[in-house]
Amino acid sequence: MRFQITVNSENGWHSLQLKDTVTGTIAEVIPDAGAILNSFSVLNNGRPVNLVEGFHSMADWNENKTKGFRSAKLSPYVCRVADSTYEWAGKTHNLSKFILNGVAIHGIIYDAAFQVVETMSAQDHAEVELKFAYRKGDPGFPFDYDCLVKYRLDADNLLTISTLIHNHDKVPIPMTDGWHPYFTFGSKVDGYQLMINTDKMLEYDSALIPTGNHIPVEGFRSGVTIGDRHFDNGFVLDQSADQPMARLSDPASGMSLEFHPDAHYPFMQVYTPPHRNSIAIENLSSAPDAFNNGIGLVTLKPDESRVFTVKLKVTISGLTD
Repeated sequence: MRFQITVNSENGWHSLQLKDTVTGTIAEVIPDAGAILNSFSVLNNGRPVNLVEGFHSMADWNENKTKGFRSAKLSPYVCRVADSTYEWAGKTHNLSKFILNGVAIHGIIYDAAFQVVETMSAQDHAEVELKFAYRKGDPGFPFDYDCLVKYRLDADNLLTISTLIHNHDKVPIPMTDGWHPYFTFGSKVDGYQLMINTDKMLEYDSALIPTGNHIPVEGFRSGVTIGDRHFDNGFVLDQSADQPMARLSDPASGMSLEFHPDAHYPFMQVYTPPHRNSIAIENLSSAPDAFNNGIGLVTLKPDESRVFTVKLKVTISGLTD
């Protein structure tokens, strides 16, 4: 078959590789490390280029997983919760999983060990589904829910990432969803171009908490050169515009990465780390601090589910699909 799934156990961890044997494209997933996408490798002029800044080993992940939260699944809240506190159903809850300067950041299942539910390889695609059953693990989120993550690799360098959240509790629960991947074409990001279908950003205070206001922005629809810009901004996507909602391009290599989120991912966070070897482009279902401000917050009733999906597509100048 054209598409294959390979199970590897090396460097201290267990990985699943979804491969297109015709093009050589490979997506590597690490179930035990929060179900992260650890690499997305595409051949360019016969040379593999990994577009994801991942980890080299389980030891690397254990040491550095909270230093930038590379590729982390953001659940049940994205980005941050002000003062690590929120109210739900008349009760005050205090989060404790990872606190930075008094603020809870990046959810509470980023280091969860996911179980492999199903793998499938066929002539037209390869697919793997992973599951983590959260059961009141953090006193600040005393609810039960299931998180199922599905990766599907198709032809034309197309990777679909879907997350199904199912309320396994007996009461309604608050929920948001997102990812925290860092992307690169193997060089500094300064020469990259970034297109986003947006004309406004979320206004943040000094703690990166939304104020409720928007800031108008220009130029992103046609694309901007990153240059020496420092990003730590949340953009509101214009979902009435045509897909892709965003595109990261490298004129030097001719490679581009397109982002095709569904309607349940109306926000996009962009962050440039100090080393500038990669750039975080995060599809989010809500604004930061949604547990308090309600911007994009989803309330899941008992036994209710919500699916969040984004498609990543790599193109190379001069090549046709």
